Amino acid sequence: MERMEVRGSRLVVSLPSELDHHYTEEIRTEVDRRVSSQPIDEVEFDFTRTVFMDSAGIGMLIGRYKVMKALNGRILLSHMNGQIRRILSLSGIQRYIQLEEEAV
Repeated sequence: MERMEVRGSRLVVSLPSELDHHYTEEIRTEVDRRVSSQPIDEVEFDFTRTVFMDSAGIGMLIGRYKVMKALNGRILLSHMNGQIRRILSLSGIQRYIQLEEEAV
């Protein structure tokens, strides 16, 4: 499991170097478990180590957005390199999820 840490009411998820179908189900399951068992208002996905992401990663992010929206929470995406930011921008995900240079 990738590193997850609760900071106040924010769950910070440090993503792997490759965010593809091999990792997304495990991350989804653990994030959903934590969000349903703890008072989490925000989930931050930290892309510091991520150099590759495919459509499974985008799908996992959209799914977590829907979960958090239903709970009146939000999703943040932080520390993306240029390639990851470009993939996310092309997907149109920024219409729903805030893309940040640095998490607040």
